[in-house]
Amino acid sequence: MNVCGKDIKVQGRLVRIARLASERFEFLENPEATVQHLREAGLGIDLFTFMQKLPHTSPEYSYPIEWDNAAALPVSTFEQWWTQQIDGKTRNMVRRAEKKGVVVREVPFDDFLVKGIWEIYNESPLRQGRPFPHYGKDVETVRRISATFPETSTFLGAFLDEKLIGFMKLTCDDARSMATVMNILAMVKHRDKAPTNGLVAEAVRYCASQKIPYIVYSKFAYGAKQRDSLSDFKESNGFQRIDIPRYYVPLTRIGAVAFRLGLHHSVLDHVPELVLARLRKLRSAWYVRKFRSLKTDS
Repeated sequence: MNVCGKDIKVQGRLVRIARLASERFEFLENPEATVQHLREAGLGIDLFTFMQKLPHTSPEYSYPIEWDNAAALPVSTFEQWWTQQIDGKTRNMVRRAEKKGVVVREVPFDDFLVKGIWEIYNESPLRQGRPFPHYGKDVETVRRISATFPETSTFLGAFLDEKLIGFMKLTCDDARSMATVMNILAMVKHRDKAPTNGLVAEAVRYCASQKIPYIVYSKFAYGAKQRDSLSDFKESNGFQRIDIPRYYVPLTRIGAVAFRLGLHHSVLDHVPELVLARLRKLRSAWYVRKFRSLKTDS
């Protein structure tokens, strides 16, 4: 549904929770007007949630609040990032990409890029120990899912001998106050060439040249899960955890009760991290064995 010019999605059965369909890529300029519209529309929504936008980290509204977070890289100049925001190990990774012949540049969204993204998606059925959701998709499906936000997105490509081995999609908000990493991925077989580090470096150059003050790469922490290889990658490349207000606005009595009881969180949010970490390891091992056996059978 569209409310005040923004697409809204609704999730949940017992407690229906609404939020921006493109949350973290779009933000509300006038939350009060959106809340008022939802109250009057009678759409059966119990809770509406939204986030403030960087750099506004102090609560600005009187709605019930919880704290969310973002992995954000403040950008001023490339030199500042290179000398002050990353360490020697990360600088060596960027240099390694260059020494191995990786060239990173801005690329247009065309057939050549789509085919390259399709090849990256279909390199491996597993990513980070889990089935990769885009593996097996055809070229036209990849084109469609990659073509969102055409007016505000920039693609960076990492090339080896003119073959795409990695890419990043940056999407700016309307005010161009931040560029959000919508996607960053590289071929597993070229991991030794550090293409993703090269892509981050080029993203910093791009945002510095465009006077975009933040690059945001999703969240830094997810629930009780505080550290993993992805958060380590973010931190080594200069991303910081910044806590941001998230508001929950009850629109019905059910919504108010659900918020007080914490029912707006998933069941996994209440499971101890030690248990979840063990389950993730078991899941990863199971998927590895499953896909290895499939390869053997074929």
